Amino acid sequence: MRSNPTGRQLRFGSELRKLRERAGLTATQAGQLLGVKQNQISNMEAGRIGVSPERVRALARHYGCVDTDIVTALGNMTSDRTRGWWEEYREILPAPLLDLAEIEHHARRLRTAVTVHIPGLFQTAEYAREVFRQDVPELSPPDIEHRISFRIKRQAVLFRDPPTPQQAVIHEAALRMQFGGPTVTRNQLQHLLDMGEREHITLLVIPFSAGTFAGSGQSIYYFLGPVPQLDTVNLDQSHGPVFLDAEAQLDKYRVLLGRMEATALDRDGSRDFIHNIVRDL
Repeated sequence: MRSNPTGRQLRFGSELRKLRERAGLTATQAGQLLGVKQNQISNMEAGRIGVSPERVRALARHYGCVDTDIVTALGNMTSDRTRGWWEEYREILPAPLLDLAEIEHHARRLRTAVTVHIPGLFQTAEYAREVFRQDVPELSPPDIEHRISFRIKRQAVLFRDPPTPQQAVIHEAALRMQFGGPTVTRNQLQHLLDMGEREHITLLVIPFSAGTFAGSGQSIYYFLGPVPQLDTVNLDQSHGPVFLDAEAQLDKYRVLLGRMEATALDRDGSRDFIHNIVRDL
């Protein structure tokens, strides 16, 4: 039995619980239908024990779930038990950061909107180092280097075959914040431009001239799962990632991101805008 389930394992269990609750069954009743004890159902839903794809399908039948897409997606979630690269950081970095990497690794598509920092998947090591130096409480030099290496390894999702598509909305404020001075900023923005040339990456800029807009002041990371019910929102907070997955929350952030994307310059206009900032540095 797992003593510390990962975020993905907890999410899997949470989705099983939602299916049961929609069927109007208690954990005891579900156990009786499946021929197991109530505590086994509870442990499944808490992510403490593994569940085979066959058992997922059996539960879905007992719960009267006819949504084959969510049943298939849950079966695929539980059948993938490969050890991720992020596990090497298990005793080094906070668990929510590892959950972030795991969710990101399995996402089908990424949507991001930031107002102050360049998105983490596009940060250079030098830029990231300056960001981490501002953490409170202050990080030790080894801790900073661990976080930089972790952030760079996360970026592999943009380079694998096939790469994960990403659309990022970046406010002008984030482009003009000079973390580490003009040289670091210039190199960071040039890297951003280079990344934006890749077919699977779309960079959109909201200029100061756009004025107020929905979602301003937030940093939103939206991970699209195999089905919309398995999407995840990450709000980047000073104390670490905060994950949201309730249906109403997902709906809200889909709308917010859509409005922010609509406010931004188009892809070509955004690229020209970033070029002009680089030229002025």
